[in-house]
Amino acid sequence: MISFSDAWLNLVNVVKSFRPTDVLDILITSFLVYKLITWAKVTRTGQLVKGLLALIVAYFLADWMQLQTMKYAMQYLFSNGLILLAVIFQPELRTALERVGRSRISQLELFSHQEEKSADQQWRAAISAICEAAPVLSRQKTGALMVIERKSRLGEIIKTGTIIDSVPSMELIGNIFFHNSPLHDGAMILRDGKLYAAGCFLPLSDNYDISKQLGTRHRAALGMSENSDALVIVVSEENGVISVALEGKLTRGYDAEMLRELLEKTLLPEKKSEDKKPGFWRAITK
Repeated sequence: MISFSDAWLNLVNVVKSFRPTDVLDILITSFLVYKLITWAKVTRTGQLVKGLLALIVAYFLADWMQLQTMKYAMQYLFSNGLILLAVIFQPELRTALERVGRSRISQLELFSHQEEKSADQQWRAAISAICEAAPVLSRQKTGALMVIERKSRLGEIIKTGTIIDSVPSMELIGNIFFHNSPLHDGAMILRDGKLYAAGCFLPLSDNYDISKQLGTRHRAALGMSENSDALVIVVSEENGVISVALEGKLTRGYDAEMLRELLEKTLLPEKKSEDKKPGFWRAITK
């Protein structure tokens, strides 16, 4: 049995051998584990992890009870575990990698103020058109699905629809979602402040906790927000309620003012005194 003095001496030696890099190592590892647990909670990964733990428990039970056939099957399963995990967790891994790609390191602003100003004006015009059209569609109980592309490019989704590439307006948005329009059933895609495509098909969410009262449009909006950083606006055909899907979450009950506030906060860059600096220096000093 180790004495108290020996244990204390071992602890002192460990503390003495500690380096600043060891502290950094522990902090980074702890942060990554925390993010992994958080990610598992907000996606279906949590359920898959429970299933994996059940298989591990089954393996130890088979070993303890000498169930040779079951034990052999479990060993074969675990020997190919990495490949199986890559297949099973493919949607979650893709989402995680896309979020890493959207981090600050990929957002270095190396372009001029003139280009930013032009994009800012385009988005302001688009926001005005959306906020004018959405309440009208809501009052008329006309179903609508508007996807605003951000960092994640939606080329695969755009291919399923019709390219328009036009300046958005209340009238144009209303015509697209008019009940007898050939494009009214699909989603409208806005890219760089322009109405880029319409009649597009979106991936449906696999979230089984979605309320049964919500229809296909809401499930498609959630699916799009789970697979990209897009902001999706939904107008219900049943009750005219305006909803927004963002980062896999759906919020409901928006009016024109609330919608404008959210869109400006999400799409328009913050104006700070640092804007006088070149784009690169703004990026690295954020």
